[in-house]
Amino acid sequence: MKKALITGITGQDGSYLAEFLLSKGYEVYGMRRRTSTPNFQNVELIKDQIQWISGDLTDLPSMIEAVREADPDEVYNLAAQSYVAASWPQPSLTTQVTALGVNNILEAVRIVKPNARFYQASSSEMFGKVLETPQRETTPFYPRSPYGVSKVYGHWITVNYRESFNMYACSGILFNHESPRRGHEFVTRKVTDAVARIKLGLQSELRMGNLDAKRDWGFAGDYVKAMWLMLQQDTPDDYVISTGEMHTVRELVDIAFSQVDLDYQDYVVLDPKFVRPAEVDLLLGDCTKAKQQLGWETEVSFEQLVKMMVEEDLRRVQAEIAYNNIYHGHTEKQLTKPVPL
Repeated sequence: MKKALITGITGQDGSYLAEFLLSKGYEVYGMRRRTSTPNFQNVELIKDQIQWISGDLTDLPSMIEAVREADPDEVYNLAAQSYVAASWPQPSLTTQVTALGVNNILEAVRIVKPNARFYQASSSEMFGKVLETPQRETTPFYPRSPYGVSKVYGHWITVNYRESFNMYACSGILFNHESPRRGHEFVTRKVTDAVARIKLGLQSELRMGNLDAKRDWGFAGDYVKAMWLMLQQDTPDDYVISTGEMHTVRELVDIAFSQVDLDYQDYVVLDPKFVRPAEVDLLLGDCTKAKQQLGWETEVSFEQLVKMMVEEDLRRVQAEIAYNNIYHGHTEKQLTKPVPL
């Protein structure tokens, strides 16, 4: 039985990857910080199937101990301070975790289990102010946020360990990938959660920044399969993972509101505070290499993804309302009848 160590396992990608690896018969180890109270919401159904160990990416000794305890065949580093907007007010924290944390886990693997296969979660945010469209593995990086800069460091230190120590270390340059498990601070989930709350009468407007920003959005459940495929190849390499399709934030908002028969123009308010200090105007990935060498394909379309997220947020908000009605007797605005999905 293969063993895998996943950092960031309780996040969106980590939870989907854990489910996928368990279905493949892996023994899965999930790392969590000693000082935190973990949120198991994304892994609630598989929590008892995961071997939990403690560790902190900013602390090399704890990473050495985590790798020693798991003794993994594969290591997936998905942990990061991953919210781009938070990287400006917290640049030092972002650097410590998202950049130097990669160095720590690579060093731990090199010391304890140098023959383990290592995956680093790189990001399309590394391309930033894009120098060519679409972006591929050979496109130069031009990050536009502390997060993007940190991811560039993590990417190149992974390449450096691969070339310096002959380690099986690779990076997946993943373009935006979403799901109902996405954090509420990310624009896709912010939109779908707001749509559900507006439809159910709990919210009156949605405040947004740049509606003309363009992104290549896919489904996280598809993308974690690409991570696994990268570690099954004969030789390590880096791959762009994307859909090859680009949509504006405005399209995202329009589709989401249309799912509940509402016009987004009646509810969306533009707010300058949600505009980035240095905007990334467009990201569009060329995943030809992944398709040809990994045999990887996306299965969920952009429209299906948005519909999936809206439906799940409707169910969740309806459940919240029902809970409040039962245990508190009322809500600020009560739902009178279920909304059909």
